[in-house]
Amino acid sequence: MSIMKSVTLCLATIVTTFIAAMPSIAQDAPNDAIDPTFVEYDVDATWPLRPEGISHTGGVAGIAVDADDNIWVLQRGDDPIQIYRPDGTFVRTWGKGMFIGPHQLRIDREGNVWVADFRAHVIQKFTPEGELLLTLGTREQSGEDESHFYRPTDMAITPAGDIFVTDGYGNRRVVHFDKTGKFIKTWGKYGTKPGEFVLPHSIVLDAKGRLFVADRNVGRIQVFEQSGKVLDVWSGFIMPWALTMTAEGDILVCGSSPHWWLRDGKYPEVKDQLLMQLTTEGKIKQLWTWPLGVRKSELAEGEELKPGETFGVHCIAEDSQGNIYIGDIYSERAQKLVPVKTRSAADKAALLGTK
Repeated sequence: MSIMKSVTLCLATIVTTFIAAMPSIAQDAPNDAIDPTFVEYDVDATWPLRPEGISHTGGVAGIAVDADDNIWVLQRGDDPIQIYRPDGTFVRTWGKGMFIGPHQLRIDREGNVWVADFRAHVIQKFTPEGELLLTLGTREQSGEDESHFYRPTDMAITPAGDIFVTDGYGNRRVVHFDKTGKFIKTWGKYGTKPGEFVLPHSIVLDAKGRLFVADRNVGRIQVFEQSGKVLDVWSGFIMPWALTMTAEGDILVCGSSPHWWLRDGKYPEVKDQLLMQLTTEGKIKQLWTWPLGVRKSELAEGEELKPGETFGVHCIAEDSQGNIYIGDIYSERAQKLVPVKTRSAADKAALLGTK
């Protein structure tokens, strides 16, 4: 046998052996992880179970979860505050006729409910049953002093009861009050330098007492001491519409990919909808994208909003089981996102080639 024929036969034998081994390799080393390294979310399309007669129109501006895992939904409609259980069960509603332009809802450590009403220019504190306890600002009067806001957007309440307000659409500042509502100080003005704001849209507080402000229309999150000293600026990865703290101390943020708020005479130039989990040092731990939906008002007759689609995601919260709740302005609904952390037994068996 010639050397050339011998080499050819040897190569053919090697290739045949490799091909024969491929199914075994595919079974032993599948192309998908048996145990995923990140969390996905499924939409619970049945949530919430809203009774007949309870309004479902108007943008969902705020959402929060209390210590008992009740989900509080703030909607710009006839029934502005609606409360549900994680399984979707309706609990109660209140607030009819009490708000002009509700913008955000928070629950403090004592269970009190705080509502930012940007069109009424006030921040209000209520009992869980809806009894008014405190009003900051002067109702239906705008201004920029110790007793007036100009379209405030959000509030953060410290364990000691101090209140920090993002003020907001008309003013570009953070205002600090003590637990009785006494004015302490204010900081910020219009601009893009650190410590300045284009639109301070959301604010949260971490376990160290640091304040995180979503400066939405310029696509950044600024970090402050309670004195107003700038600690850090995170920019260029999201247009942050709302922030919330998780039980583990991370930040959940909802919004969209960075874009100029106004370009070529059009705004907002929203291309997608994003959710992110960040550490309080600004590291992105995980990113989820959601389909961009449509305005509810633009649906054709008989057309339904699709589960999971959002447009103008405006608020975000998490319950003790890790479920995430989001609400959006333009699609006018709240949605429940259920975490998926492990594969089913059937999926694992399929990946491993077993039954």
